[in-house]
Amino acid sequence: MKSRDGHARVVLGRVAGVYGVKGWVRIFSETVPREGILGYSPWLLGVETSSFRVAEGKRHGKGIIARLEGCDDRDRAAQLVGREISVPRDRLPPPSPDEFYWIDLEGLSVATTAGVDLGRVDHLFSTGANDVLVVKGDRERLLPFVWGDVVKDVDFDAGRIEVDWDPDF
Repeated sequence: MKSRDGHARVVLGRVAGVYGVKGWVRIFSETVPREGILGYSPWLLGVETSSFRVAEGKRHGKGIIARLEGCDDRDRAAQLVGREISVPRDRLPPPSPDEFYWIDLEGLSVATTAGVDLGRVDHLFSTGANDVLVVKGDRERLLPFVWGDVVKDVDFDAGRIEVDWDPDF
């Protein structure tokens, strides 16, 4: 995702609902740990370029709740429900070796170890057991992102991912 100014944005979660009457919102966080999303304030919500600072936030049950500056009542909070929470890519710490941000994998070409082109990474999603590459080429393929077993190499300089995968599957 790119912001209107052309800089890459990374989606960290979304506003899932309202909490109470004082402007708090429920957050679905894709960060590990879940409450890590609170450390990336300010947030960009939806396609807006305006940012929202986290005034308060905490773990609540299995989720996260937060109050954003300028969001002081339930009606204003309700307007934010469903919006993605993102931050500029350059605000994230560099990944460790053999770790990747999903946004960095999107758009890379995918080829088998035998050199058969499968297409490009359109997006990724998590199943809980592992992450899945959605590769679009002559058809859409779902490849488990299992390092060493399926994913053999990620070469950012060449712009490609090498996989051990049957192209007929």
